[in-house]
Amino acid sequence: MDKKAAIREYKLSSRPMGIYQIRNTTNEKIWIDSSVNLPAKFNRYRLQLNAGTHVNKDLQADWKDLGESAFAFEILEPLEPRDDPNYDYAADLEVLEDLWLEKLTPYGDRGYNIPKRSTEERLRMIRENRSM
Repeated sequence: MDKKAAIREYKLSSRPMGIYQIRNTTNEKIWIDSSVNLPAKFNRYRLQLNAGTHVNKDLQADWKDLGESAFAFEILEPLEPRDDPNYDYAADLEVLEDLWLEKLTPYGDRGYNIPKRSTEERLRMIRENRSM
C-alpha cells in the first residue's frame, strides 16, 4: 500500500469516540468530557496536564500535587460510528455528556466539572454584554 492510500485509509477509519472521565484515584474526584477521538483527547490532556496548561485549574493543581500515576482515563460510554461518513456526532455527544453529568454530578467536592449554564442564563449574559 502506498503512502497516499495509507493516509486515505487512516482518515476514513473511525476512532473510538464517546464519553470519558479522568478519575483522581486518591480522592475519587472526576472530570467528565466527550470526544470524537478518545485516544487523541487522552494524549492532548496528558500533555496539557504535564505541561501545566490544562484549562481546569483544580484538576491541574491536583495533577501537579499527586502526579500522573494518581489519575485514570476511563471510557464511560463509547459511541458507535454510523454508516454515514459525513454524520456529525457533536449533538449526540453533547446529549450523552449531559446525561453522564446529571448522573454523576461531578461538581464541587465530587469532581472538577463546572455546571453548564442554562440557555436562559447564556441569553441573559449575551444581552448584558451587548448593553455595555
